[in-house]
Amino acid sequence: MIRALVIGKFMPVHNGHVALIKFAAAKADEVIVSMSYTANDPINPELRLGWIKEIFKNQTSIIPASIEDNFDDDTLELPERTKIWADVMRKAYPKIDVVVSSEVYGEPFAANLNAQHILFDADRKETPVAASLIHARPFTYWDFIPPVVRPYFVKKICFYGSESTGKSFMAQKMAHLYKTEFVPEVARELITSNDFTEEDIIKIGYAQLDRISKKMKTANKVLFCDTDTITTQIYSQHYLKTVPPVLFELEKQVHYDHYFLFDIDVPWVADHLRDLGAEREKMFQVFKAALDERGIVYKLVQGDFQQRENIIQEEINKILGSN
Repeated sequence: MIRALVIGKFMPVHNGHVALIKFAAAKADEVIVSMSYTANDPINPELRLGWIKEIFKNQTSIIPASIEDNFDDDTLELPERTKIWADVMRKAYPKIDVVVSSEVYGEPFAANLNAQHILFDADRKETPVAASLIHARPFTYWDFIPPVVRPYFVKKICFYGSESTGKSFMAQKMAHLYKTEFVPEVARELITSNDFTEEDIIKIGYAQLDRISKKMKTANKVLFCDTDTITTQIYSQHYLKTVPPVLFELEKQVHYDHYFLFDIDVPWVADHLRDLGAEREKMFQVFKAALDERGIVYKLVQGDFQQRENIIQEEINKILGSN
């Protein structure tokens, strides 16, 4: 049996890595994909290893593994430096026959392992990208990011504010314009009136987060979210005069990258859940205060619907352009 070894930080995994590993699999009966990590890595090691496992879950000959990078010495020349690597890898893994890489370290590392070295796409012609480029500007290199990795880079956009300010309409409109997903206000799917219980409001909190998690998997760069857990807390306090503690825990589970606070300077429209038309100014201040108390930065959305759309698009274009 021929056993190959591919090493890397995979921070993040990209299509070049995938091509490299598949190439190695075509040259060997078994491929160990060794992901090195440290405690200070900017991307969680378990998450990165999980990406590799998910990508190759149907290829049993590819074996993802991780190894703590507490042995490297980058002050040494490659022959001496890779000898240290080889000594550690020899103890961690079964005998390696082939090292497959696209890097200059490949040849001396393989020699120190008493293995053959096979070079793959050293000029990056097949996949012209690097992990550092993706980490710095993921949207620029979006097409080089595997689908399972993309949710890590998706920006969550929260449309936030009191009722009848156009959040639901704008979430759908922006999702269409930017060819991505939106998360609706799930409460409207679960209750038919404002006569609800603590059990209902807790169910709403969990359902909103669950919907975000699902939509993140298919979102294209940005995910527009109509409401958040703070909103659920505010309505719980208003209608029930209490906020179940679990809602504060749920709030911590989702970080929104950008908030848009919708002003009340548009006509109020009643429906089966909207009943706070007489308290619009008061509720707007409640919503605004909740953000201010948390130190959350937001963009105020005002004007008619075309003006609101222009404000949002300008900000989203900045986000996409800077990433």
